[in-house]
Parts: sequence; structure tokens; C-alpha cells
Amino acid sequence: MSTLGDDELSLVLKWVYDQNDRKSFSQVCKHWLRVEGLTRLSIRILEPDLIPNFMPRFPNLLFFETPMFISNSHVEFVAKTCPKLQVLNLNLRKTREELDEVDGNSGLEDVGNDGICALAHGCPNLSKVLLRKRKNVGNFAVISLVKFLQNLMTLDLGRCDLVDDQAIEAIGYSNSILVLNLQACSLVTDHGLAVLATGYISKTLKKLILAECDRITDSGVSMLKHICCLEELNLAECGPKITDSGGIAVSLVTNLRKLNLSWLVNLSDVTVIAIAKNCVNLVAIDLTGCELVTGVGVRAFGNHKSLEYLALASCYNICMDDLNIVLRCRSLRDIVLDKGLRLWIPMAMQVNISRFCLLHWR
Repeated sequence: MSTLGDDELSLVLKWVYDQNDRKSFSQVCKHWLRVEGLTRLSIRILEPDLIPNFMPRFPNLLFFETPMFISNSHVEFVAKTCPKLQVLNLNLRKTREELDEVDGNSGLEDVGNDGICALAHGCPNLSKVLLRKRKNVGNFAVISLVKFLQNLMTLDLGRCDLVDDQAIEAIGYSNSILVLNLQACSLVTDHGLAVLATGYISKTLKKLILAECDRITDSGVSMLKHICCLEELNLAECGPKITDSGGIAVSLVTNLRKLNLSWLVNLSDVTVIAIAKNCVNLVAIDLTGCELVTGVGVRAFGNHKSLEYLALASCYNICMDDLNIVLRCRSLRDIVLDKGLRLWIPMAMQVNISRFCLLHWR
């Protein structure tokens, strides 16, 4: 039998999905090691300091991930070595306490504007960029990503504290982004929302996360009705400046399928009734902690045609009669109630609810 060449070995490796088996394959000889590296499409790095030693083996990577701290120089090395990257996942897996501890250690470097700009220049095929909790990433990095990545569809900037309206202005010019996460980007204001609602991105954006953006108000939220394709919106914990005025405006986003309004303490039944009436495609709504919402608002979903998930934890003005009416919603699959009500709802009632949908306590 003739010696297997690169093409034949590559065809064999296409059928090897288990990472341990691929590792065994690469240990046969130097030839097989090289072919395994050339055919590798994804990698997850737990020791970024070793990147210069092994990354040249994988020039055809499409997916790169590391949940660890990584320096600008190492990210720049990745950009030069793997120009075909399509997905970059740098979401940091550290807890808030660990991040605070690291902040006090000035000797530890983490990726920032320089590294991300190098990726924007060197990896033009990137379509998904996840940068959650990378505290050194700011406006300049975001502007570069939007400018050079023509196929960028998903951008996660959650808890990137340096991102403000200047970056949002650049994002507004994108005509490709479908998913945008700005969770806890506390410098984003109503001006940023207005840009998203009136820019090119308003024609493509399907999912927008604004949770914990506590500088936005009814004025900015009211602009979101102009994002014509929006299907998922998260406004959880955005603060008391969002009231029924903003809530009614949200109800005019008629394509909405998933909506999170949890802990918006100044939303009342007025908003809930408007949403139940106007958002006919709504599949899931989270009203956790909306203390002004009562059974009057919840009952409005009794005849809804598509609602599958309803969260009412920490909503204390709801009684058993209200739940009976909600259960008329034939599409309902899951309902979340406050665990404090568990002792007050008769077991027979709980069993009856469970006949129609899954009952969760929170």
C-alpha cells in the first residue's frame, strides 16, 4: 500500500470528531501531526502564554476561544497566524470577585484596543465576536471591528465598561449585525439608542441586550420601535427611568418574540396589557420583579395565541383566579411563580397548573 498523502489523511480526519481521537491521530508521527493541525477548525485555549509555541500548527482555524486573560501581543499573534477565523470567543469566565482581585494586580495584562484592532485587520472573515467582561476593550476597538468586518453578525460587548455612545455611533452604520449585546455598558445613553434606531443597523438587528444599562430612559427606549426586524429585547434592571411611557413604545415593536422586562419597578399593568394586545408573535416574557404588575395585566395574556413562557417571580399582586385565566392561553408551556406563593396555592391548584404547563418556582 502506498504512503497516505495529505489529501488522503485529511479525508480520514473529516470522520474523526472526538478530540481525544484526533489527539491520538496527531501522535502517530510528525506527518500526521502536521496534517491534524492543517485540518483543525476550532480550538479552545486555557494557557494563552503558550500560543506562540503551538498556534502556527493551525493556520486554517475558523473558531478560536479562550476564557482566560490574554495579552495584546498574543492576540496579535493569533491574527497573523489564523487569517481565516470566523468566530472569536474571548468571553471571560471570571466572577466579579475574581475580576476585582485581578484589577488590583497591575502586572497582569489583558487584551484591549490594540489586540482587537489587529484581529479586525488580520481576520476579515470574522462574523461573530464575543468580548464579554474584557474591561480594556473600548471605543477604538469597536470602531475597528465595525469598519473592517463587513460580515459581522454577532457582537457581544457585555460588561465592557469603556464602551460608550461613540462606539454605538459606529455600530449604527453596520448593515450586517443581527445580534448586539450591550449588557452593563453603563456609559450608553439615550443618544446611543437613537443611533441604533435610525442607523443602517435598524434594518438588520434582531436581538438587542440592554440589561443593566441604567442611564437609558423612556426617551431612548421609545426609539426602539423603529428597529423593524427586532425579535428579542432585554431591558432587565435598566432602572426606574423606564416607565409605562417606554413600555407602551416597546409594545409597538410588533415582531417581538422574546422580551425581558424584569426588575423595571415602574412598569405597570398598562404596559403589560399593551404588550399582550400588540405583540401577537410574543413567545416569552419575563416580568420578574415588576411589583406594580397585578392580575389585571397578567389576565391580558389569557387569549394570547403564541405565548409559551411567562415569568412572574417577585410579582406579589397576583392571585389564583388570575392564574386560572392565564391558563386559558393554550400555547403556554412554562410559567414561573414566586416561591413565596408555594405555601398559599393549594396543591390541587398546583397539580391543575402542571396539567397545562411546567410550573417553576423562583
